Parts: sequence; C-alpha cells; structure tokens
Amino acid sequence: MAFWAWTIIAPLSASYTQQMDLSSTQTSIVVAMPVFVGSLGRIVMGALTDRFGGRVMFTAVLLATTPAVLLVSLAGVLQSYLLLVIFAFLLGVAGTIFAVGIPFVSPWFEASRRGFATGVFGAGMGGTALAAFLTPRLVGWIGYFPTHLLVAVLLVAVAAVVWFFLREAPGWTPNTNPVVPKLLAAAKLKVTWQMCFLYAVVFGGFVSFSNYLPTYLRDIYEMDPTGAGTRTAGFALAAVLARPVGGILADKIGSKPVVLVSLAAVAVLAFVVNLRPDGEIPAGLTFLGMASALGLGTGGVFAWVGTSSPPERVGSVTGIVSAAGGLGGYFPPLVMGATYNAEDNSYAIGLLLLAATALIALIYTWLYLKRQPSRRAAETEAI
Repeated sequence: MAFWAWTIIAPLSASYTQQMDLSSTQTSIVVAMPVFVGSLGRIVMGALTDRFGGRVMFTAVLLATTPAVLLVSLAGVLQSYLLLVIFAFLLGVAGTIFAVGIPFVSPWFEASRRGFATGVFGAGMGGTALAAFLTPRLVGWIGYFPTHLLVAVLLVAVAAVVWFFLREAPGWTPNTNPVVPKLLAAAKLKVTWQMCFLYAVVFGGFVSFSNYLPTYLRDIYEMDPTGAGTRTAGFALAAVLARPVGGILADKIGSKPVVLVSLAAVAVLAFVVNLRPDGEIPAGLTFLGMASALGLGTGGVFAWVGTSSPPERVGSVTGIVSAAGGLGGYFPPLVMGATYNAEDNSYAIGLLLLAATALIALIYTWLYLKRQPSRRAAETEAI
C-alpha cells in the first residue's frame, strides 16, 4: 500500500501533462519528487526502526502518507503544478517504508534464510504494479478524487492491521543509542558503500522504469494512459516476482553471482530497449527481461546487506543503502526528460547511460567484491 501511494502520480503523468500543459522536464520533476524525498528519508527511518521497532514505524509511515495522498488529489483538482510538486514532496514519506521492513524482518530469520525473507518483504514494491494497473482504471470508473480517497482509506486500514496484529521478533531489543552516531558508525563500514553503489543501479533502475515507463510508452509507442499503465504493471510484477528468487539464489550460491548476472542482463537489455524493438511481443519480452534482471539484482544485493551487516546496525545500514537505491531512481527520470530528443523521438542518451552504468557496476563487482564478507568482518572493517 505504501508503494502504491508512493508511485500514484506516475500512472497519471500523461493526464497531468495534458491538463496542465507541462513540458517533459516538468513532468519528470513531479514524477521524481516523491522518489527523492522517500530516498533521503530512509536514512533516518532505518535508524529510528532500530530504536522504536517496525510496528511503531510502519504505522507512523502509513498514517503520515494518508494526508499526502489527499493533498496530491487536491492539486490535481485545482490543476496547480506548483501545488502538485509541493504535495509530491510530502508524498515521499511513503517511500521510507522500505527502511522499516528490512530491520523488522531480518531478526525473525537466521542468516541463511534472510535472503529469502527480505526478498519476500521486498516484493511489496509490487505496490508500483497496483499503482500502474489500478490507478488509471479507478480514475475512469469512480473518478479522480474518489480514487485517491480510496487509497487513503486503505492506508489507514493497513496501519490499523499493523498496529493491532504485528509484533517484534522474539529477542529484539531497541537500540537506544543516539541516531546520528549510529548512522556515522554504519557509514564507516565498507560494505555500506559497496552495497549503496550496487543498489543504486538495480533498485534505482526499477524505480526509474516504474515511474517513467508510462511517459516513455506514450512518447515512443503512442500508448494511451490505460494501456501504458497495464504494461507498466506487468513490468513491476515481473520485478516483484524476481526479487524473492534473487534472495533465494543468494542464500544458496552467494550474492555475487546473482548480482553479476543481473548487471550483465541490465547492460545488454538497456541497449536493446534503445533499439526500440517493434511489435508487442519483442518489446514486451525486452521490458519483462529488464524487469526480471532488476528484480533479481535487488534481491541479491539486499541478501548481501542482511548477511554482511552487524546485527545491531542492520537498520542503519539498510537506511543508507535503500536511500542510495531511491536516489538511483530519482535522477534517471530527470535525465530522460532533459535528454529526450523530440525531433527524433528518442531517449537514446538516457538508455545508453543506463547500459554504461550497469557495465561499470558489473566490472566493479567482478574485480573488487571477490567474496561476501562475514558478519564479523563487516562489523570491524572500516573505510
């Protein structure tokens, strides 16, 4: 539900563009704004989860997201671009939910199962599929404001379920150390920055495609909002299904091989997307392949985080790494909008940059991350 709310603007971006007469750059800014705020907020949210626990922080994030969703709908009703950007900023709180879940889930499982567990939790990013598939349809069925009202009600309902039925893992104890020193301690771990880079590529790629794909499909393949939303939902669903698979494979064979395969596939498929494969099946298979590769990589990277971070710092490390992933999803839509060649109807620069970035990450992982560090080594090894 939080990810649905977090990405509720993107499926309607074509409508906003038409109604408010927005440029491609203006559209990309409003689409990327929740991603930016949600990313930075994760840094603090992970540390707060270490202190207050997942039950409290899940509830707080869901309830704080509710008025933001309603305010976004108000901006749309008033057709005010300025208000839409401001309220999209507030909507970013929904994206911090990820930094709550990883430290909440991890203590429930032994290290050899955490890749699977965090992968299943991470499948909650399927809320982007709900947003892409249901939001434009609900707007057509019940109207623009009632759609946002429905999402707000569902957020409150889920918050109530969390508050009354969720509990912390047996043996969990709050880390009451001040937040800033905890973050600084996590920032001194080499594994934190290694995973930041990798997660910025794989999760950032997923967020970028999930948010910008409706606009891309409209521009390149001339799809209407409903058709683009359906295909974006399929993209998100493929990534969601691949994420637990990445975690399970990481448990069995290690994270490095999983991440290498993911990055290699992303580099190749970004180049193929740039070729604009024609026809429903070639184009569809290309995007599904890209989604699966990104989902596999996100599962592999966070399995790496779960087994390499000191137990008492999982939340802090998760916050920093997941923030990097979110920021990785913030800049590409802006780049896509800024580099779009309207004369040639081409996003070549943005897609080739993605291919190059994935290739760099592949080489870095292959040459410099030669082994998955033990939990003890991760705790003592500083930059």
